[in-house]
Amino acid sequence: MPRKKKAAPEPIGKKIKKARTGKKFPLDHVANETGFSIEYLKEIEAGKTIPPVGALLQIARALEIDSGSLLREPESKLESRIKAQTKRTDNYAYTTLTPGAENKHLKAFRVAIEAQQDHHGVDYHHEGEEFVYVLAGKIEVAVGEHVNTLEKGDSLHFNSGIRHKLKSVSDERAELIVVIYAP
Repeated sequence: MPRKKKAAPEPIGKKIKKARTGKKFPLDHVANETGFSIEYLKEIEAGKTIPPVGALLQIARALEIDSGSLLREPESKLESRIKAQTKRTDNYAYTTLTPGAENKHLKAFRVAIEAQQDHHGVDYHHEGEEFVYVLAGKIEVAVGEHVNTLEKGDSLHFNSGIRHKLKSVSDERAELIVVIYAP
């Protein structure tokens, strides 16, 4: 008997576009609410770019939707309890550590950034606060114009409303815990 194929998850960009067009929000509305360029938003919707977590939170807020709906994939209730969601961007992967917290203000993620990489093309900001704890490797967290260098065991708490960017500056993959509070 042939095995039943599991439905492919809907890409994040497609979910964003569906939510935006369903609410009849033009791209310039989302651009004005997030500060992202229309070109960047088009790349996200086309699936050419997967935005970092902070950007997803901003886009979800601009679209007046639950940010968890962008991260959640269709799967059985049992699987969703057991398996955390992992998303990959060009240079890093993030896994939610707070499944089921879609409507909460606090969300936690485990982030892996490949050696000597950053999330190119975008720095991000979102209302609230952010906490970063380094599990492995060495990273730079630029908050505005100030650059913080963190190694294993170091942490940083900052105002996430200020533009910020993460970058691995080690020869090994960096692993960190990122906790985001969005009021």
